[in-house]
Amino acid sequence: MSDLMQKIISLAKRRGFVFPSSEIYGGFSSSYDFGPLGALLKKNIKDQWLQTMLNRQEDIVLLDSAILMSPKVWQASGHLTAGFADELVECKKCHKRYRLDEIKGKKCPECGGEFTQPKQFNLMMKTFVGSTEDEKASAYLRAETCQGIYVNFKNVLNSMRLKLPFGIAQVGKSFRNEITTKNFIFRMREFEQMEMQWFCDPKEADKWFNFWKQERLNWYFDLGVNRKKLRLREVPKKERAHYARQQVDLEYQFPFGWQEIEGIHNRGDWDLGQHQKHSKENLSYEGFVPFVIETSVGVERSLLAFLTDSYKEIEGGRTETTKVTKKQEVMLAFDKRLAPIKIAVFPLLKNKPELVKKAKQVYQTLVPYFIVQYDESGAIGRRYRRQDEIGTPFCVTIDFDSLDNDDVTVRDRDTMKQKRVKVAKLIDYFKEKLCF
Repeated sequence: MSDLMQKIISLAKRRGFVFPSSEIYGGFSSSYDFGPLGALLKKNIKDQWLQTMLNRQEDIVLLDSAILMSPKVWQASGHLTAGFADELVECKKCHKRYRLDEIKGKKCPECGGEFTQPKQFNLMMKTFVGSTEDEKASAYLRAETCQGIYVNFKNVLNSMRLKLPFGIAQVGKSFRNEITTKNFIFRMREFEQMEMQWFCDPKEADKWFNFWKQERLNWYFDLGVNRKKLRLREVPKKERAHYARQQVDLEYQFPFGWQEIEGIHNRGDWDLGQHQKHSKENLSYEGFVPFVIETSVGVERSLLAFLTDSYKEIEGGRTETTKVTKKQEVMLAFDKRLAPIKIAVFPLLKNKPELVKKAKQVYQTLVPYFIVQYDESGAIGRRYRRQDEIGTPFCVTIDFDSLDNDDVTVRDRDTMKQKRVKVAKLIDYFKEKLCF
């Protein structure tokens, strides 16, 4: 693993973004808990996606379907067949298992042993519903959120009185029993997806595929991701998912290479057609089965991309209010809409009760409107650096002039510029700055 990834993983744990799951019991493979800042960052990513889907586009509605569904859903979708399986090989000597497509040689990289013949390994996570654990009670944790959208196509169409083209968006957990998990939170067995299924006339499918391909790329650009580290890769026919008439992977250049963070697919009429066939329900629209253009985002993958892209190391430090003792300072340059903490409030000195009292009053003024953090621990320069390290866009300092003039010093994370702002105008000032 690269030095940069090690630094990001260390920062993520130290500052409360991501913790290893069940750590006090030695951890649990491929599972992670999102700490106070990580949970806020995830929420902000999902909020921005939902805002884009629901507020900026016409005819997209929201759905929250069940994680547990009838096994018939997964039979119809093809998830219980060989189509949703990895090829697995096992070392005969150390018994470690690998996905066949990840093996570069003919010997085990751990011990040099020989491999077994490849076997199909289904990725669905099986569970049981009810009081018995037999095949009749078997069920599955959903492997993707989109199937809940397809089986509700007619319910949404009729209840919302929609006309083609229209979209159904959903954010939720999915589960896949991956053989190999790696690269921190990039590939896990439990993850969140943000998916939108756009139902359209087959004759317009190409037009809408190209539209959503560009829209989704622009979403990342708008949130500040480095354009040089994003690309669209047209997936060759032999590599596509079986349902995909067209498939584009939106990839980010991580420290471990170019990897997919979102997929845009023309799924044709595969999904509605399969569910119509197996359920015997009519899922057509005005005599034809709609085509589906899908945009599917991994929340954790996009979070890792935003975290990686925002990570900056500033040589020689950047804080001038106190003597810099570090040769290098770290800053997360999140877009203001994504930053977990929007504003930090400091009293200049914590041993001056009048400054502390005033600072807490300012904090209470801002809390109803923004995610705000109060900090009085350590020198003021150290507090600035802590906020830079978690990506806080603005710091508010209450000094002795604040007591006389009822104003504060606002410091901008990116420009380092400081401005005096009246307390009475702070809410409006930050609403404008933070795009509220």
